[in-house]
Amino acid sequence: MSARSGKAESGSGPGPRAEIDIDRVFHALGDPTRRAIVDMLSVRPHSVSKLAAPLNITLTAVAQHLQILEDAGLVRTEKVGRVRTCRIENAGFAALERWIGERKSLWEKRFDQLGELLEE
Repeated sequence: MSARSGKAESGSGPGPRAEIDIDRVFHALGDPTRRAIVDMLSVRPHSVSKLAAPLNITLTAVAQHLQILEDAGLVRTEKVGRVRTCRIENAGFAALERWIGERKSLWEKRFDQLGELLEE
């Protein structure tokens, strides 16, 4: 992942590795409606209309939220006939996990150094 760009490479799916912009992932997850959509899709795939009903929002609003989640690599949609089915996409979550892991390692090292310094 590039520290300057905030982009991580995605290793999921066939084809070339796509870059995931971690800022887009955080932006996408920063909205409570999008987090609710992710929670629902974590259980099983849903159609757009099934996502809209419990959220009490329009299909257009759900489609806009889904576009943001797709751009972040968190959700994938597929249209079969007249039904658009949505499911969780691993790429954005993998990038987020790597980003958090890198910072966790850095801070663990710093705390270890602080502990050694305080013991002296």
